[in-house]
Amino acid sequence: MNNRATILKPVEPGDRIQSLDILRGFAILGILIMNIQSFALIEAAYINPAAFGNLSGINKWAWIFSHIFGDQKFMTLFSLLYGAGIIMITSRARETGRNEAAIHFRRTWWLLVIGMVHAYLLWHGDILVPYAICAVFVYFFRKISPRKLLIIGILIISIPSILYLLFGWSMQFWPPEGMTNLTKSWTPPAESINQEISAFRGSWREQLGFRFPAAFAFQTFIFLIWSGWRVAGLMLIGMAIFQWGVLKAKQTHRFYQLMVLIGSSVGFPLIILGVLFNFNANWALEYSMFLGWQFNYWGSLFVSAAYIGVIMLVWCFRSVGKLGRSLAAVGRTALSNYLLQTLICTHIFYGHGLGLFAKIERANLLLVVMGIWIIELIISPVWLTYFKFGPVEWLWRSLTYMKVQPMRHK
Repeated sequence: MNNRATILKPVEPGDRIQSLDILRGFAILGILIMNIQSFALIEAAYINPAAFGNLSGINKWAWIFSHIFGDQKFMTLFSLLYGAGIIMITSRARETGRNEAAIHFRRTWWLLVIGMVHAYLLWHGDILVPYAICAVFVYFFRKISPRKLLIIGILIISIPSILYLLFGWSMQFWPPEGMTNLTKSWTPPAESINQEISAFRGSWREQLGFRFPAAFAFQTFIFLIWSGWRVAGLMLIGMAIFQWGVLKAKQTHRFYQLMVLIGSSVGFPLIILGVLFNFNANWALEYSMFLGWQFNYWGSLFVSAAYIGVIMLVWCFRSVGKLGRSLAAVGRTALSNYLLQTLICTHIFYGHGLGLFAKIERANLLLVVMGIWIIELIISPVWLTYFKFGPVEWLWRSLTYMKVQPMRHK
């Protein structure tokens, strides 16, 4: 049979790697721990918890919990998984004799379109656009050996760390107006805070005045100094560990046990040390923005490795249970669930909904997170009993393969 006559189509449910789905489901739920802060609080409060709100008592512990277990960990998992996905999709295209570049770049283009709509019309904290941009460049590394991918990935991840150290060192030479602007972004004055709160408690049109510049900054300046390097480097590492079978639960139990042991014993102490140093520095701009940030930047990589080890061990021992099956369903509909989180949260916090922006304290935000988790864990498996794909996955796949995909199970 001529391979080029084979119809290229997405992976069928029965052909999926379930360990990847569970890990992806775990990541999509976990990422809301941090994203909720961007939905519900002023922009500065995401990087500087002392910039807004009550940071004492249970609220302080809520932030510490979110930071230690959530901050950058689940973004790391998603980036690794996206890199693995590039290998899977291009390999499948190659095996069926189709143009893998065409498939990859169509898929990437439509992710970019979805991300741009998401970022500018719904929520400026979108991560889909950086993923799409990085995927363009990462594609050209896909045939490099896993060992080289790992080394290159680590080197690329190091770039933001080096840049931030240089920024911190150079502050002594900055002109006064530069320091003033940076200070205002780190600890906004009351007038700026009130304007931001008023905008997000206002109509959808009023929100655009803050959403557009914030989204543009995230896709340009922040991308160039931080997220672009981090995401691209992690995608390369994801390609490597996928080819080694790490994400497919094909390594030994001892290997995953070592991942958990090393990842947790290095990552958690490093992050906790950073928390102590930042609080001792009273979240001063001169320390916390450029140096205090480094502990979690590197510690999160180790904690993410520990998370992978735990999920793979659970899968290896076939002890996933009903919760694991629900997580897998969330993972199979990850893009739809990611956007559903945005729809729910913007309707809770923004003015076109309940208008609770900047009204709920950090501890109570975690209760909102758990409520959304319950919703997604319930509706995802129910949806998949009737349909093959999540609604946005169906649209994305149909556009990628230039053919309307069958939605319902036969």
